[in-house]
Amino acid sequence: MKEITEEFGRCYYPQSAFLVVYENGSYQKDIYIESYNFDANGCPINAHPLSLKERRMFAKALDQSGDFKRGYLKPKGLLPENVLYLNPESNGFAVWYTGKQQAHLFFKEDLGIANGQAWISPLLWKATKESLSVYALIDTGKPNVDSILYHAPFFNIYEDGKVCMGTVKIDIADDCTLDDFIARWEQYFFNSYFSHLLRQRSPVKGNIISLWQSLIGSHKKFPLKELTPNKLTLKNILS
Repeated sequence: MKEITEEFGRCYYPQSAFLVVYENGSYQKDIYIESYNFDANGCPINAHPLSLKERRMFAKALDQSGDFKRGYLKPKGLLPENVLYLNPESNGFAVWYTGKQQAHLFFKEDLGIANGQAWISPLLWKATKESLSVYALIDTGKPNVDSILYHAPFFNIYEDGKVCMGTVKIDIADDCTLDDFIARWEQYFFNSYFSHLLRQRSPVKGNIISLWQSLIGSHKKFPLKELTPNKLTLKNILS
């Protein structure tokens, strides 16, 4: 942590007074802006038109974006190969993908599905600080803007791909790096309990409960033929 004791009691002295705004009163509303300096006694002197340098100082003083998002979505090193898109604005988002993999999944007891390891399909992820959307992919290579997206074959996901996180406490800091951002969201997703279908819509062609019962604890690859398209492409979610 930064030691700030020496900052206590530090005095700030006036340098410039912003801003005196004059208007000519005509229908064209011409504006003239005047600034003042201060003498050693703190009295305003030297009235003058607002200079370019002063305008820049004023804009910098009002701009808090650098403090708010100084490290947000910034990679620790080179950009990870599985990252497809970044929008590091104040409520920006990242889009990345994961290939076929084994994951440890948790299910609510009344579903009748054991918790355990299973192969899952390739996935496409889109996340902001507050929300997560997940889609499935059929192709195992790197997606492009025209790649067709499919419904992720899990419970707790709306038709548009947004994940219902339930009671999971989401804690993404304003300066969260890209690497930590991705790791946190994947942990939130896979460490939560899948509990129910939203709006009673199955995201797969067959019975989703039977599907996961057959995959958990087995070495079977996820049957990609069970995925259903959701009429979106990668390009559709880049906004």
